[in-house]
Amino acid sequence: MSTENPAAATTIESGLWLVATPIGNLDDLSTRAVAVLRAADVICCEDTRRSGMLLKRIGATPERLIVVNDHTEHDARAEVVSLLASGRTVAVVTDAGTPGISDPGERLARAAVEAGHPLRAVPGPAAFVMAAVVSAMPTARIAFDGFLPRSGSDRRERLSEVARERRTTVLYEAPHRLARTLADLCEACGTVRRVALVREMTKVHEEIWRGTMEQALAHARAVEPRGEYAIVVEPAPSATAEVSDDDIVSELARRQVAGVSTRDAVDEVSTTLGVARNRVYGLAVGR
Repeated sequence: MSTENPAAATTIESGLWLVATPIGNLDDLSTRAVAVLRAADVICCEDTRRSGMLLKRIGATPERLIVVNDHTEHDARAEVVSLLASGRTVAVVTDAGTPGISDPGERLARAAVEAGHPLRAVPGPAAFVMAAVVSAMPTARIAFDGFLPRSGSDRRERLSEVARERRTTVLYEAPHRLARTLADLCEACGTVRRVALVREMTKVHEEIWRGTMEQALAHARAVEPRGEYAIVVEPAPSATAEVSDDDIVSELARRQVAGVSTRDAVDEVSTTLGVARNRVYGLAVGR
């Protein structure tokens, strides 16, 4: 029986490759991902130490590693396009998961396509997909919203959108901001909306917690959150009535108490409730 490694026998064409890597358990690295990483002339990664350990484990020895993170991706585009123009095979990996999904990779991919170079991907782990699947929420339609804005009108508007979303929504959040975000979700979505909190996926201490928004907030305040979280929010219930004037006034008041200007509050409420701006403005000024 042949003992040939199929990864070593795979032919890899030149171009830019987006390679998904494990979100925790290294056994989740696919055979094809190994083949591409071994064949790559250059590998772009967020952290050379972290990716270096993975590459050493699979025997991948690229000519060089290029650091591509949130701060360097924009400047790295020209160098990567130049490498592709010279016929090199360039792979992109992140610390965990699929490049371009709340991680670097999107801008490199766009630059490669705009320059006329081949763009390919090796599918694999994506934290938001796994979180949705293990949440026991409806998964026929999923909305992925990544990290919420930290503050201001952008955050309030996104929270309102999540509250009205008719698809299961997956958010990411850092442990030290988990309780605050759940408190904001309680206010936006109500206390009885179901939610799942998923952390340390595929790792030894994987945890999946399910309950209502109110229970989730109590849970987050009672424990010391560790590891990045995926928050899976139940779809909004089907609307049975049109938006009332009282609904609009309530949303306006909530924003104005928070210090939002009348103009911005009108724009936000009009967008999030899906009603005409002139109607919202009339209620805001008492006409």
